[in-house]
Amino acid sequence: MASATAGGAAPAPPARQRKSVTGTRATVAALFLLPALVLLGALVVYPIGYSVVRSFYDQSGDGFAGIDNYKALFSDDGIRTALKNNVIWVVFAPTVATALGLIFAVLTERVSWGTAFKLVVFMPMAISMLASGIIFRLVYDQDPDKGVANAVWVGVHDTFAPASAFPRAHPGRESPLTPEKGGFVTRDTVRAGQSVALPLVGVAPDRMPDGARKAVRAATDPGKVTGTAWQDFTRGKGVGRLGRVDPGELGYSGMRVEAVKDGKVVDSATVADDGTFTLSGDADGARLRLPADNFKEPYNGLDWLGPSLVTPAIIGSYVWMWAGFAMVLIAAGLAGVPRELLEAARVDGANEWQVFRRVTVPLLAPVLAVVAVTLMINVLKVFDLVFIIAPGSSQDDANVLALELYRKGFAEDQPGIASAIAVFLLLLVIPVMLFNVRRLRREVRR
Repeated sequence: MASATAGGAAPAPPARQRKSVTGTRATVAALFLLPALVLLGALVVYPIGYSVVRSFYDQSGDGFAGIDNYKALFSDDGIRTALKNNVIWVVFAPTVATALGLIFAVLTERVSWGTAFKLVVFMPMAISMLASGIIFRLVYDQDPDKGVANAVWVGVHDTFAPASAFPRAHPGRESPLTPEKGGFVTRDTVRAGQSVALPLVGVAPDRMPDGARKAVRAATDPGKVTGTAWQDFTRGKGVGRLGRVDPGELGYSGMRVEAVKDGKVVDSATVADDGTFTLSGDADGARLRLPADNFKEPYNGLDWLGPSLVTPAIIGSYVWMWAGFAMVLIAAGLAGVPRELLEAARVDGANEWQVFRRVTVPLLAPVLAVVAVTLMINVLKVFDLVFIIAPGSSQDDANVLALELYRKGFAEDQPGIASAIAVFLLLLVIPVMLFNVRRLRREVRR
């Protein structure tokens, strides 16, 4: 005993049993977790397992179909369209929303009203998908008087290419005009010193140009061709005389008149507010033409919910909702960026674009990854917006996997294929979730 003590080190004390910080025993913790585990199993694990099993059975659920339901994922036209649209969604929706969020976060960092702007941009997140879908169904309405998108688009278009004021104007009975290439031309040639009558009908009084005044018969001019283009219609039975300018009838203000010889325009004029016009002596022996531009239909904008634009239009509504989410997360990450690094770059001669591209964006890369991955998972499950915004005539063109799952499972009564789509969606989401988990673990280690 003495020699052991003298010749060697003292024995180590017995290891103490590590206790929980809160003093909770493992069994007590398990009891508290049990309700959550039961709910998790009942609401998540069991449905997933049942869907996997159901995906291998036929429509009745009694016959084993093998992988036939999975083969249908790549042979059914509706599912292939949905898969193609999901790819478009995954590529563009998260990218655009994240980019806008980054731009908003950076630009509003230095302005005094940045907080108010962020609040406005983030506000759509408080609106449900159902409400957003209804809002954008109205925004994309084809009628410019109802749809905001087409109202703006038509306004911009008409600024550079004004619409005609006489889209429905046409010759009446016993008219000297005859149709030609969308417009109208006189049956006979005209002579200098002649006053030509060009009567038209078909324009409602409230649709006449604002500057239109009461029409008058043009005075003759020996060396020129004159005439009148007017609305040859007076309200009331037997009031007006056909082919003659009557009191109260309005001139076609702004209409273009051309003199044509051998297929070439030798002179042209614009009708005055009172309907009169004057052509030079070059019009002698020509036929007068009212070109088709006078009668083109007004521009009604784009068919936002048509087959070709419905998917980009719905993606636009999604970006409107989720750009605020991206902006808030990126702004939080930007607040943690060391300012001395940005100032050092500026001192070294970098301009603001170089600071943004080479310093700010690399430092925000982890936050940008979180936002992009979160939105990718979200768009893989998108259903509400497509179901509500896309009209019945374009819903097949806007189809996505979640919507096709609903249609196969409930509208077409094909639960086997619907289960296969659900499993396929799960398989698409799992890699993205694993990437997110691994990234979070790396952040914790740091």
